[in-house]
Amino acid sequence: MTALNRVPSLLTRAGTASALTIAAVGGSIVVPGVASDAAAASPATKALQIAASKKGAPYKWGAAGPRRFDCSGLTLYAYKKAGKALPRTAAAQYNKTHHISASHRKAGDLVFFHSGRNVYHVGIYAGKGKIWHSPKTGSVVRLEKIWTKSVWYGRVS
Repeated sequence: MTALNRVPSLLTRAGTASALTIAAVGGSIVVPGVASDAAAASPATKALQIAASKKGAPYKWGAAGPRRFDCSGLTLYAYKKAGKALPRTAAAQYNKTHHISASHRKAGDLVFFHSGRNVYHVGIYAGKGKIWHSPKTGSVVRLEKIWTKSVWYGRVS
């Protein structure tokens, strides 16, 4: 029996209120002995999911979570929770990644914004030309379209 087939019986045993609670909060059901999508996911996918889970967290310069973030603090936090170590700043993170072209980018790769040779911002690629990032003072972690062509991509290995 697959995990998907077990869900109706689990919901029946859990009761209607529990099923509604799970649906309302967008939760998932843990089935013993069955790997969840997150457990089977790559570190990049996990990092992307973790960054997305921080939607609405306020920007704070120098913060690396769990409640407030600057740009590199968000990427550091997300990858650390996914089991990968990154340096603290956007520029140092760029230097630590495997550089890839835009045509080879994948969800979970890091997107580095630069002016000339200077990296000044980082986010996590979400696919379809969008990133999760913590943009600036007065803002919050959010999903946003990449607004410039002055970006480089890096893959965490």
